[in-house]
Amino acid sequence: MSREQVLNETVPPLAARIEKLETEPLPKNIGALLDEVAATNPCTLAWNFFELGETIDYATLQKTVNRLACGMFEAGIRKGQHVGVMLPNIPAFPLTWLALARLGAVMVPINIAYTPRELTFIIENGDVEWLVIHDGCLPTLDALTTLPGKLRETHIYTVDSEPSSTRHWETLLTNVQDDFRPPYDVDLDAPMNIQYTSGTTGFPKGCVLSHRYWLITSKSNAFRDGRKYSRIMAPTPFFYMDPQWLLLMTFFQRGTLYVANRQSPSRFMGWVREHGINFCLLPYLVHKQPEAPNEKAHALVRVNVYGIPKDLHVNLEERFDLIAREAFGMTECGTCLFMPIEATDMTGSGSCGKPGPFRQARIVDESGQPLEAGQVGELQVRGPGMLQSYYKNPQATDAAFDGSWFRTGDLFRQDERGYFYIVGRVKDMIRRAGENIAAREVEAVINALPQVAESAALPVPDEVRGEEVKIYVTLREGFSPDDLPIASLIEHCTAKLARFKIPRYIAYHGTLPKTPSGKVAKQQLKQGVEDLRTGSYDRIQEKWL
Repeated sequence: MSREQVLNETVPPLAARIEKLETEPLPKNIGALLDEVAATNPCTLAWNFFELGETIDYATLQKTVNRLACGMFEAGIRKGQHVGVMLPNIPAFPLTWLALARLGAVMVPINIAYTPRELTFIIENGDVEWLVIHDGCLPTLDALTTLPGKLRETHIYTVDSEPSSTRHWETLLTNVQDDFRPPYDVDLDAPMNIQYTSGTTGFPKGCVLSHRYWLITSKSNAFRDGRKYSRIMAPTPFFYMDPQWLLLMTFFQRGTLYVANRQSPSRFMGWVREHGINFCLLPYLVHKQPEAPNEKAHALVRVNVYGIPKDLHVNLEERFDLIAREAFGMTECGTCLFMPIEATDMTGSGSCGKPGPFRQARIVDESGQPLEAGQVGELQVRGPGMLQSYYKNPQATDAAFDGSWFRTGDLFRQDERGYFYIVGRVKDMIRRAGENIAAREVEAVINALPQVAESAALPVPDEVRGEEVKIYVTLREGFSPDDLPIASLIEHCTAKLARFKIPRYIAYHGTLPKTPSGKVAKQQLKQGVEDLRTGSYDRIQEKWL
């Protein structure tokens, strides 16, 4: 569908669309939304895991979810209990999530790339009592000498595994209670997820997200444009938040979610054309792929882009003849800002748009006072359906809020027309290929080495991944680089960090510069340096630069 065709569609004005969304009642819970779409569109495909060849219609999905929820209930899973889910992009993931929603239990998603150290932290910090795990992840679990926290052997269910001492997830589906309902209510504010997100304090923080959170985020994305999205694509892992709200967005649209095994910029537009996709989150690296003669032949109505270079935005739209709109969101808040589809004059402006449905936004100075247009300060957001707390972290929860306003930790400015522009990040975080990496976590792993006195992790700009991790390593007195060779340092990081967190660039450094309060002055490490890669060992190229 061409840009011109989409923009010529007659829809209500933006203010009317937002008012309608905010005044309509939400479904009672996520399960109620599934029941609604199963009643109205029983034969429509709910999803298509197209690389696996697995599909399911809404009527069958409802029955399968109910059977799974019944099996979980009979096994002992109850409302409020925490269930870890460590699965790749296979149907068992959304099926498990929806069944837990039916029960009022809480899902704790776990990245399949996590090391034993990281898995232990999530299970212990998240009070995980039950675990659904893919057989490909069992070596990570088996590497633990004892099961951490509240997890017990009889509470572990494996997917696609060979017979073993652990239980099989498929056995939870053996009952025939297609209409199962738990003997209690699950309301909108019941916790649904503990979604871990990296922050500045080292280890990830668990965001407690309710049914209301997911329904508001997905409904806002489904209807704020006034357009129809029957075919939606989710190529990123379900243990991230995007595929979860995209699934519920699909439910609201009575459409089909097309799920890939993993993200692939080189195959992305081929998937879009093959499956007639109407909406997706477009990785801007698609623009770096070789041009194809049929790349404008697609059914896209809109794509969301995040942090796209301003000078690339217009070229992206023209090359593929599509509508690409910026947005800004966080795990804690869901969707915060979005660019209206009709705002054609803002393409290439670098703006993230305006507050979306259910959201208010403001920019404040260091004392929390609102700033005038054009001034740079921290973005704060408020509205219903945001995180309820950081799990077991009241200090972080208190620090994250200024009254009812959530402190995003991101620097913004606002123009005279009300559009918001991101300037930078207050948080000491590195964003590599869509992954948020807490600098302090990387530093903590390296500082644990006996030869290391201290370290500092910084982001290095990268054309392909946005940012790469560089680590400055200061050795203890009496030690030299010969005592901690690069290979040993990398081996240590590989054992303790997920692959995407391992520093690419490594530099030995003398005493690190300090602020008056004794913290590492990272900005001083950047001053006067044209290229942060200079003088570093490149782990990928395996050479000093």
